[in-house]
Amino acid sequence: MTLYCGIDLHSNNHVIVVIDEEDNKLVNKRIDNNLSTTIELLSPFKNQLHAIAVESTFNWYWLVDGLLDAGFSVELVNTAAVKQYEGLKYSGDHQDAFFLAHLMRLGILPTGHIYPKERRAVRDLLRRRRQLVRQSSTHLISIQNQIWRSLGYRIDSNQMKKLDFELPFEQNSYLYHSANANLQVLQLLQLQIHHIETEVLNAVNLENEYKLLTGITGIGPILGLTIMLETGNIQRFDDVGNYVSYCRCVNSLRESNGKKKGSGNRKAGNKYLSWAFSEAAHYIVRFDSKAKRFYERKKAKRNGIVAIRAVAHKIARAVYHMLKNNEPFDVNRVFQ
Repeated sequence: MTLYCGIDLHSNNHVIVVIDEEDNKLVNKRIDNNLSTTIELLSPFKNQLHAIAVESTFNWYWLVDGLLDAGFSVELVNTAAVKQYEGLKYSGDHQDAFFLAHLMRLGILPTGHIYPKERRAVRDLLRRRRQLVRQSSTHLISIQNQIWRSLGYRIDSNQMKKLDFELPFEQNSYLYHSANANLQVLQLLQLQIHHIETEVLNAVNLENEYKLLTGITGIGPILGLTIMLETGNIQRFDDVGNYVSYCRCVNSLRESNGKKKGSGNRKAGNKYLSWAFSEAAHYIVRFDSKAKRFYERKKAKRNGIVAIRAVAHKIARAVYHMLKNNEPFDVNRVFQ
């Protein structure tokens, strides 16, 4: 007999439900977040389990990786696509776990991609770089503004990022101490950012996908690494539309009879790819004449924001075909 398991995962505990082919519950238990306890509970059913459905919550890594390492088949649930009966009067953790197992038994469980553990660590390291860059920008702008309002002139950002930069304030003055507090943190962040970039570049060994991506005008090492690592295996996307939607490069507008009826979930997809393609769009319109002409035509019809997103959409579609077919970027095909 084939069995099905659903796990409703929380920050400090999770509910496990195992059902048979007639929806009879063989296990219905809440336990603390402890991998060994979970494996011990499920081990008697291991050979009969079709798979274990785990919610894609913020803390799924430890559970999914641990179950896979223990030899279980795991499906990561796309929680945004799971829709229960709207007339349901009662819903709880045990019912949610049962419902995941029930959907799996019916063959209609919406699932997501389980990113390989080794590459996931490198991807998350690059995400941490983006966080540090945002923090360093905050400190840099704070120093710039203090100099500007106190001395009446503005210092270039690149000059301030140098390790030998000296503040233009009198030593031991209150202004100096205030700006120096930001400067010390800024310089430490710059060192960590450089360290992360070196580690990520060494980890990916400049794979072929990276070389293809950096061949696009405006995409340098960081954007190339971001797109490559956030995309993962391009074969997981059935077609270009799915990939572009995942990159948040499509309109979420809902229309009926020519009228706006609302909008979809604009946050569905990968925010890091959305950022990367927007950055690439800004660069390519600066350095490529064909892309700039396309941008100007779109801008004349609507506005600059819509135009730059249209360019990002074009680049995302091009990237899909490049990675899928292992072919270089051709600006004449993208911006006809």
